[in-house]
Amino acid sequence: MLELCNQDKKPLEIYIFVDPLCPECWALEPIMKKLFIEYGSFFRLRHVLSGKLSTLNLSAKKHESIAQLWEKTASRTGMSCDGSLWFDNPISSPYLASIAIKAAELQGKRAGMRFLRKIQELIFLKKQNVSSMDVLVECAKNVNLDIEEFINDIHSSSAAKAFQCDLKIASEMEVTEIPSLVFFNENIEDEGLKISGLYPYEVYVQIIYELLGEKPEPAPLPPIERFLKYYGVVASKEIAVVYNMTIAEVEKELKKWILQQKIQKIPGKYGAFWKFID
Repeated sequence: MLELCNQDKKPLEIYIFVDPLCPECWALEPIMKKLFIEYGSFFRLRHVLSGKLSTLNLSAKKHESIAQLWEKTASRTGMSCDGSLWFDNPISSPYLASIAIKAAELQGKRAGMRFLRKIQELIFLKKQNVSSMDVLVECAKNVNLDIEEFINDIHSSSAAKAFQCDLKIASEMEVTEIPSLVFFNENIEDEGLKISGLYPYEVYVQIIYELLGEKPEPAPLPPIERFLKYYGVVASKEIAVVYNMTIAEVEKELKKWILQQKIQKIPGKYGAFWKFID
């Protein structure tokens, strides 16, 4: 199932702390997609923005170290990101991207998540400068936001306050590393279980089992075509993780669909992405 109903009454809540410029957060995407599909009926997911990268003084020397980190993370995780962005089209104000995500969120939680994903695609795949207002507005159009409302919100105090609220939550939960996930069960007196960094999928599933006190059956995976249609653009790595396939198996399967004009291949520096054609 991809469309999950009854978001209100679920036994677990997961806070996911991310930064749009963080390659490790980008690399967590395949795992979160699989977790959402298989066990999403047991948890509500809340995205919280970290200010770790947003407040950096991005000097030229810093650009070089960020570029190196991106390249290393991409080659290690298979989620492509191109560090040359920091030399060709450097992001001058990471803070604005975070404010834009909170402005999108004011149009609904799902709108905010779609916008965050699209921002990540623009940064890591298309090397776009997301400190440009034009780029952010185009991104908002791509995810069907109300553009006038989005522009008003990005310049309002509402989005800035929402971002400050996220920073406060990160501080209160003592989140010092991104990405981090904090798991809560129904007992409000229990402390959250925090896991920082990137781990294999099975680790997150085991935490869900422990907090539920049982091992529920995972929901069945949807057909790959439906998965692609739902997300719009996905990496070979994401399909491989969700469907327990090798990258070679994914590429072989999807090449047939190119001939049928169902999808379009988007080459990445460290692996391909696939765009569903409506």
